[in-house]
Amino acid sequence: MFREMRKKDREVFGEYIEIILTNGEYGVLATVGENGYPYTVPLSYVYQDNSIYFHCAKEGHKLDNIEKNPKVSFCVVTDTEVLPGKFSTNYKSIIAFGEAKELTGALKRDILFEFIKKYSQSFIEEGKRYIEKAQDSAKIIEIKIEHITGKSRG
Repeated sequence: MFREMRKKDREVFGEYIEIILTNGEYGVLATVGENGYPYTVPLSYVYQDNSIYFHCAKEGHKLDNIEKNPKVSFCVVTDTEVLPGKFSTNYKSIIAFGEAKELTGALKRDILFEFIKKYSQSFIEEGKRYIEKAQDSAKIIEIKIEHITGKSRG
């Protein structure tokens, strides 16, 4: 169902993939629009228990696409270094595939708190208050990872 990686010598597995996902600052979500064109959008995200989570408004392009086709792809690239003299780049990356669905209830609040811990570590108490005020105006979407690949150079 999924293609094998062409450059096997750069493939990474297991814990290394988890490190890339945990340390990445943002990822790019790919969905398919009703017109058949791909739609990609950069997002903040958190990774936990073989799932990727992102937050968004209650309506929008990506949600419309997910409603029509929940199959998505998510890409994270970290630690890039352009090597001009070698005509190459060092990097670490993952591409994950899965189905996206809305998260609700107490789990939603827990994941919102994971965002605070990842992106606003110095503002934990303020973040808790922010979650209480903003949680009803946001959606949390879970991508349960069905297939993932990782690559690294350098």
